[in-house]
Amino acid sequence: MDFARNIDTYTIEYIYALPDGERAELIDGQIYYMAPPNTRHQRMLNYINTEINMYIRKNNGECEVFPAPFAVFLNDDDMNYVEPDISVICDKNKISDKGCQGAPDWVIEIISPSSMAMDYFTKLFQYQKSGVREYWIVDPIKQRVTVYFFEKELVEEYSFGEEVPVGIYEGFSIKVE
Repeated sequence: MDFARNIDTYTIEYIYALPDGERAELIDGQIYYMAPPNTRHQRMLNYINTEINMYIRKNNGECEVFPAPFAVFLNDDDMNYVEPDISVICDKNKISDKGCQGAPDWVIEIISPSSMAMDYFTKLFQYQKSGVREYWIVDPIKQRVTVYFFEKELVEEYSFGEEVPVGIYEGFSIKVE
């Protein structure tokens, strides 16, 4: 079965045809294979995901948190599919059995050496273009969190150990370490 429209352009069908255990993302028809995350990455993901979940539960929030692997179909096409490290979705109508149909409200990516260019450039542009409200890049190498508040056209940076305010939840912050 030929899943490619041409040699250089792929569709979501290609993603679903990947062998078990192989993960990739699709941005504007281009395939990007993903290396397995390391232990430090997974610890950070687990910590941040837990903090968000506890805050939402404690405050009877409407949003849901989904850690990777979780399918996000950014646009209404078959050429864009990503798996953010953490997706926070407040519109229940976007959630289906297959994942999130449209942009999550808040996306967090935890940098690894193999994902640096994707997270800082390619995904940054895609998330902004698709309607993500807030995007965090957690960089363990630089020990920094870069926060893009797209609605306010604002970018802020925080060092590990500082409280990072959450734009979609007033009064909520996370200390990333």
